[in-house]
Amino acid sequence: MQFYPFLLEQTREERDYLLSAPIIGQVLDGTVTLESYVAFLGQAYHHVKHTVPLLMACGARLPESLEWLRSAIAEYIQEEIGHEQWILDDIRACGGDAERVRSSPPNLPTELMVGYVYDRIARDNPVSFFGMVNVLEGTSIELATRAAGIIQDRLGLPPAAFSYLSSHGSLDLEHIELFKGLMNRLDDAADQAAVVHTARVVYRLYGDMFRSLPLSS
Repeated sequence: MQFYPFLLEQTREERDYLLSAPIIGQVLDGTVTLESYVAFLGQAYHHVKHTVPLLMACGARLPESLEWLRSAIAEYIQEEIGHEQWILDDIRACGGDAERVRSSPPNLPTELMVGYVYDRIARDNPVSFFGMVNVLEGTSIELATRAAGIIQDRLGLPPAAFSYLSSHGSLDLEHIELFKGLMNRLDDAADQAAVVHTARVVYRLYGDMFRSLPLSS
């Protein structure tokens, strides 16, 4: 079995934990509130702003044997620069206070998720970062575009309030194909184990991030 399908198989339980978060159910059944959506965007800002620094940290620590992966990271960085600003613009389009979000601390699960991945890169194996990529981009493909349509219909928000969700549904479809190819080239058992372990933990922490969001009554 190639590594990418093995990764999906090995993280199925943790993925189900994330997808069972009550707020996701409320989004899909159309009962989500504006408060919940703006809260989600706030937490997204607090982890998305670390995407480029995490990519840089990963790329800087890769061994020469993974130079092909470092080249892919360089391209990925160019595509990810500035996405946190899209989220702040979405918050403003919802009538929220983007500057308050920018200066506020993240919820604990969000902070732990980001800190955990930095630690895995620095202390264990830089390839661990791709466990986080698997979680965030895989979740985006499954939920982002669908959720954006439901939330917009439910809350009557303008398209300008969905630049992050709408773009990441389609953008991450391209990214996941690239990700599959990269992971299937990853043939070292220790690297593969690092990605699987990190994905399992990030699924749990990302699921807890969703569980930290306010629910409609």
